[in-house]
Amino acid sequence: MENVIQIKNLKKDFGDIKALQGINLTVNRGEMFGLVGPDGAGKTTLIRILCGIYKPTEGDANILGFNSIKGANKIKNKIGYLSQKFSLYSDLTVDENIEFFAEIHGVKDYKKRREELLEFTRLKQFRDRFADKLSGGMKQKLALACTLIHQPEIIFLDEPTTGVDPVSRRDFWKILSSLLNMNITIFLTTPYLDEVERCNRVAFLNKGLILKIDTPKKLKELIKYTIVEIIPSNVREAFKILNSSYIFEDIQAFGDRLNVFIKKYNIEYNILQEILEKGNIKILQNRIIQPNLENVFIHLIKKDIKS
Repeated sequence: MENVIQIKNLKKDFGDIKALQGINLTVNRGEMFGLVGPDGAGKTTLIRILCGIYKPTEGDANILGFNSIKGANKIKNKIGYLSQKFSLYSDLTVDENIEFFAEIHGVKDYKKRREELLEFTRLKQFRDRFADKLSGGMKQKLALACTLIHQPEIIFLDEPTTGVDPVSRRDFWKILSSLLNMNITIFLTTPYLDEVERCNRVAFLNKGLILKIDTPKKLKELIKYTIVEIIPSNVREAFKILNSSYIFEDIQAFGDRLNVFIKKYNIEYNILQEILEKGNIKILQNRIIQPNLENVFIHLIKKDIKS
């Protein structure tokens, strides 16, 4: 497979803040690569280095065979970047915004391409609407159309569906899936771990360091424990009691339920029940579940904190 992104020992400091602490990864052509991490993990910093906006403190980032800084002029028309706060021009219509970005990238005969993108993003009927009159989901579709007007080989998307309603999120992901059929490489960050299930590979980033990189399937196989999901009568107290018992490998809270990582179900589930009963807490529901990427990510972060 052809590597279109190659990152070696990439570091970035902002004064005393070490935003990235030695990142190594490659991305293949036509791949959807997901980068996941909490706020402050270094996701946006990494994307901005790859787009030539930031200069790394140390290490190299190569895009399509060119250094991200030295070859910035050769790269800029081969990539697209949709930032967290994409600057659409609110006083321009949908058509005019796309035209503006076509001119920025030197796309002279853009009208046919614009028609294709309006059809592709289902914005054709809204082409005369001003950008500030669009819904959040429609603004993101317009932002994507502007990002694609010059037909980039790689697009970088920084949390593209944050703040977008669930229906628009689903539509946006259908569009991204269609882009993969065009052999466009997608590098994205997202706070939604259900979204990265759709990626070919995922990197977990925490405090400027990569914890793991692999396919969603193989990442989930890292969990060698049985996960029991319980709904206790008092979730906060149950979490506190189980956490302080130091018996179970991990306890994760999700709303009104807990995910408890145990080694031997037949033995440890009985212990779990006994511990909660002593604390006057009833288990209202329980079931064994398969690990998801959120379970994996939280587990890896906890292990990283302990090490």
